[in-house]
Amino acid sequence: MFSRLFSLLLKASLLVRILASPVPPQPQVAAPYDVIVVGSGPAGVIIASRLSENSSRKVLLLEGGGPSYWVTGGREGPAWLAGTNLSRVDVPGLYSSIYSNPSTNLLCQNKIRAYGACTIGGNAAINAGLFYEPPASDFNLYFPAGWKYADLVPSINRLYQTQPSTNNPSLDGLYYQQSGYTAAKQWLAGNAGYSELDINANAARKTKVFGHPVYNYANGKRGGPVISYLQTALKRPNFQLQSGTWVQRIVRSGSQATGVLVNVGGVTSTIPLTSKGRVIVSGGALKSPELLMKSGIGDPAVLTTLAQANQLGGLPSSQWINNTAVGAKLFDNPNTFIAMEGPSLQAYNYQYDSPIPADRDLYLAKKSGHYSFAGGSCSFWDTVTRADGTVAGVQGGLGAAGFQAYTNAMTVTMNIYGTSGLKSTGKVELGGGPDFLPGPSGSVYYSNPQDAQDIASFIRRLFDALPGTGLRPLNIDPASSVAQIVAYITSWTPYTRGQVNHWSSSCRIGSCVDVDTVVLGTRNVHVVDASILAPLSVNPQMGVMIAAERAWERVNRLMMV
Repeated sequence: MFSRLFSLLLKASLLVRILASPVPPQPQVAAPYDVIVVGSGPAGVIIASRLSENSSRKVLLLEGGGPSYWVTGGREGPAWLAGTNLSRVDVPGLYSSIYSNPSTNLLCQNKIRAYGACTIGGNAAINAGLFYEPPASDFNLYFPAGWKYADLVPSINRLYQTQPSTNNPSLDGLYYQQSGYTAAKQWLAGNAGYSELDINANAARKTKVFGHPVYNYANGKRGGPVISYLQTALKRPNFQLQSGTWVQRIVRSGSQATGVLVNVGGVTSTIPLTSKGRVIVSGGALKSPELLMKSGIGDPAVLTTLAQANQLGGLPSSQWINNTAVGAKLFDNPNTFIAMEGPSLQAYNYQYDSPIPADRDLYLAKKSGHYSFAGGSCSFWDTVTRADGTVAGVQGGLGAAGFQAYTNAMTVTMNIYGTSGLKSTGKVELGGGPDFLPGPSGSVYYSNPQDAQDIASFIRRLFDALPGTGLRPLNIDPASSVAQIVAYITSWTPYTRGQVNHWSSSCRIGSCVDVDTVVLGTRNVHVVDASILAPLSVNPQMGVMIAAERAWERVNRLMMV
């Protein structure tokens, strides 16, 4: 069965290696792996790459989806990319097209009940590429001992050394779409008391600050761990990336994982672990809890439901592992879109099939201009201190163009998020049909009314600084009281209660996994992805990568014993 599985992989799925290297012959009898990493998102790529630095370890990185970037075999893109060795993933300016021209090759199709990527690179292959270092306070306030900021400094330094980033992505050295940034300087710095700064060079400051967005791009193209870490790992003979391979469950004997059950093209088989091997689950904050639950690890009430629906593969209840923190405390940033109009603003609309010829040619010739970044001009942060002294983080940004009913040439969209310190969380629920797909519960956003109060206070402060700027919000009255803003942002409209899809926190350190990222109740099953993070003050992508670097230190130490 296993040899048939690998034959199918060679014929029907992508087995990624350095393009100049042949695919090595596959063994007829499966040799066990020392490490099996499930999921090739940012965390999975990083920890698999780091663990394979020890040449004595056999490391297998599994991905259910297929190619994305050109270097992975991705070829999807508009006609104007023909002959360029670029896929749509490689071009930063095509980021927003994933919504207007969605891809069945990149997105999770019938795998999750939410928006997300199932492809090599995970969400780093479809998101804007924003790359913000979390402030030290996030780790010191919300993470357990062993994961404080001082513990993470080596991880942060390694990440900066390995992963390129920039706040000026156009290779001609020019900033584009700066009408929003110029307006923000008058509005935020001139009227609201904000400081303009280099965001990552001043990562600790998240109160009344703004600056140019930072992206993990490289050479005018989308970057990320697939471009940095993975390309190095693929040169190692002890490392293998295998895509088109869906992991159905972790095979285990009691608390000890012995392998993973996979499905490739309808054929199921088990990939075994060595006696001291480890499974690292890196499928993201929705998929990772799903895999644990379907492996008999989770809340007994959930496992009972799954068993009754034959979703546990006949695993007897005596083999279940009671861990009620699996899937609990799921977090996403509650988002509000506010259309901002002003005589000085100039909207820019990205086009998938027919970009402005001069902009298309500038990007293709020099990796410069509008298509060298995802769009938008400015990111800003503040904090809200409550009566009890606790603090909520809030974040905003100005986009490239308007949204929904407000799309004139002088309108851009402002995004407003709540971030660290918010009180509302939900859980990962399995449902949506016979396959019991994971999705968020209804309590993720504003289940605690304090969050809406905090975010509305932030918006009110921003509106207070508008006079004299020429800017005005279109979808909400700038004279609205905090109570009126609360009512608006918690209502159901195209502009409110928006999912940012920054899913995190569904298998947190200290309750679901221990400080070594081992799932409580198991001996050798780990979770390393956004699931283990507490909510951060910034977009979570860089935080996920930092966590993967730190997890490598912890797991590597365990494997050296």
